[in-house]
Amino acid sequence: MVADVPSILITDDDRDFRETLCGVFEPRGFRTLTAGDGSEALEIVRRETVHLALFDMHMPRLSGIETIRQLKQFHFVFPCILLSAEADERMIEEARQAQAYDVLRKPVTRDNVIAAVLSALRSAYDASSWKAVLR
Repeated sequence: MVADVPSILITDDDRDFRETLCGVFEPRGFRTLTAGDGSEALEIVRRETVHLALFDMHMPRLSGIETIRQLKQFHFVFPCILLSAEADERMIEEARQAQAYDVLRKPVTRDNVIAAVLSALRSAYDASSWKAVLR
């Protein structure tokens, strides 16, 4: 069953960046959840409905890729997008192998992150009730 609005988990150790992304998605009708690192993100996923996650690559405790791998290991199948200022071919290949939906290079533009999120949600869900959000 699809929720009335899609929820996005934003995981980054930079609080200002998390808040900026919340400010991008909440006015568009998304429910946002935030975590400061991968371990906190895993705790949130265990108790909340998450439809998509954005992960910074470099965080304390668990990197973005490590967090994605753990989510897949526990059979969470929502799309995950990795964000990194240091995205090189090796990291992109690692992310692909971890089944990340996409890798975005920081600094990411508002339009690019919105486009990636909408594409991932459209690809993963038949969410006719989200038409207003996924426009």
